Amino acid sequence: MIGRLTGTLAQKRAPQLLIDCNGVGYEVDVSMSTYYQLPAEGERVSVWTHLQITDDAHRLIGFHSEQERLLFRQLIKVNGVGPKMALTILSGISEQDFIACIRQADVATLTRLPGVGKKTAERLIVEMKDKVEAFDDGTAPDAAPAGAAPDRNARHAEAAEALQALGYKPADATRMIAAAAKQAADDSPESLIKQALQQAVKR
Repeated sequence: MIGRLTGTLAQKRAPQLLIDCNGVGYEVDVSMSTYYQLPAEGERVSVWTHLQITDDAHRLIGFHSEQERLLFRQLIKVNGVGPKMALTILSGISEQDFIACIRQADVATLTRLPGVGKKTAERLIVEMKDKVEAFDDGTAPDAAPAGAAPDRNARHAEAAEALQALGYKPADATRMIAAAAKQAADDSPESLIKQALQQAVKR
């Protein structure tokens, strides 16, 4: 079992990374919460990992903290929630906000996440209620600053592709990024994605 990777961040294109560990490149899928906290390409990075094994592939999923990995592992135990939906949930809402939603039985906020309907939200609340009590109430760390991308259109396209990978339809992803561009802190893909997801949850 591969539980943690430390190496050079060779490439990052949301929501996937390539980490070079002594000459071996590992492709790792991550939540956007983790993606926001990555250093620049070429710098050293360390992520906790979960190895997903299916009939046709072995897939590594990375997390910025051991707590995020634990939350992911609890999520995929919920009936009807697979790894892709679990990553989408962790991308669309912070760990602490998700825990607060479970504790407060906040169905409305959960159903604003892509792919989460009312029945799934209710199931999450019922099945996760006891499990989230093990998590602390700390505040998630701020996102790391992002580097500049080649040009505006490319940045918007990259951000829209990341939203599509999280389950949004192409037209919705494009619309969300256009709206996010008006309020994002800067024009980097990371800021656009973060703003778009925040706006989606607040609607």
